[in-house]
Amino acid sequence: MITLTSYLLISFFLFLAGVAVMVARKNIIAIMLGIELILNAAGLNFAAYTRFANQNIDGHIMSLFIIVIAAAEAAVGLAIVIRFFQVKDTIHIDDATELQS
Repeated sequence: MITLTSYLLISFFLFLAGVAVMVARKNIIAIMLGIELILNAAGLNFAAYTRFANQNIDGHIMSLFIIVIAAAEAAVGLAIVIRFFQVKDTIHIDDATELQS
């Protein structure tokens, strides 16, 4: 039987993995993947609480909003990364401290 605690533990590990990736990596793409993991953990929390706490669909709607926000963040972020790579020939975050060239 899958309980609320199971969902929350999975969400917690997703969140921890996202934070670990964001802290450990210097690559902009990897940092964006960490942000995606954190957003997925939040969406899972909303869906799990809606499933077990009450029967309305508010949490599921919030999960859909999170998916849309994550898609927009990925599209805009990747466009910025592509332009940054064209200018600097690297995607390391340390080289983004000086964006004027």
